[in-house]
Amino acid sequence: MTTIAFAKGEGTLNDFVLVPALDGAPELDAREVTFLADRRAGIGGDGVIRVVPIEHAPEEIRQRAEDARWFMDYRNHDGSIAEMCGNGTRVFARYLVDHGLVDTPEFAIATRAGVKRITPAGDGFATDLGPWRLARPADAAERGMDGVVQVVGAEDPLPALSLDLGNPHTVVALPPGIDLGALDLTHAPHVDPHPEHGTNVEFVRALDPGHISMRVHERGVGETQSCGTGAAAAALATWWWAGQPAGQLDWRVDVPGGTLGVHIAGDRVALSGPAHVIAEGQVTLPG
Repeated sequence: MTTIAFAKGEGTLNDFVLVPALDGAPELDAREVTFLADRRAGIGGDGVIRVVPIEHAPEEIRQRAEDARWFMDYRNHDGSIAEMCGNGTRVFARYLVDHGLVDTPEFAIATRAGVKRITPAGDGFATDLGPWRLARPADAAERGMDGVVQVVGAEDPLPALSLDLGNPHTVVALPPGIDLGALDLTHAPHVDPHPEHGTNVEFVRALDPGHISMRVHERGVGETQSCGTGAAAAALATWWWAGQPAGQLDWRVDVPGGTLGVHIAGDRVALSGPAHVIAEGQVTLPG
């Protein structure tokens, strides 16, 4: 059996197990990831992040790394590989800063969804998530939606809008008669048409101009207390449905785990919020 170092971090209660792999090891298979993420048998988290120097990253990551010195190797709770995680980028950044692994206030990290640029913001960080796009713009322009979502707690399928932020999202704006808190997200919502590689599903309640609340069912995880890219997708979809007002580019997104900020800048979007590393130690992987 192998004993490895780990850290536990969270951003708006979206929590992660971080594993430093400063010489490229350990590699983690799906079974080891699910063990680490297990809330009873392991450490517990919505996902697992390996902290990898860029020289030990896969060739396809190194080729697109630009000036990034670190690769955020992100896995979902179920062991599946994911492109990236918005809240995870801030927790990853907190780990790098706390351990003296970066020497400038602003820095870049490499992900499977490209390079993300990090800047300090309050007690956390802001991440430039990069370009966003509508997944099916022709359908969206014609109908104001491009799919439907069926969820326990709503009698009828609900219209939805699909967005790509480097990972897939499907956003539902709840009608007044449906209580956001009453939705049952213990089961994955049914999305039609269903994306080939799955999707994160965000349910949104508009509160005030530039202010929404949200719950999310994450692909490969289930309901989480927060989802950073999901918060950005929810703000973008609400802004798009509102006619893309030029004076409404800064958004507050309330999630069960706290509050996130989203800034829309044309075809790019940034996410800000807190990030903390709350524990460090060693754990023995199953044999």
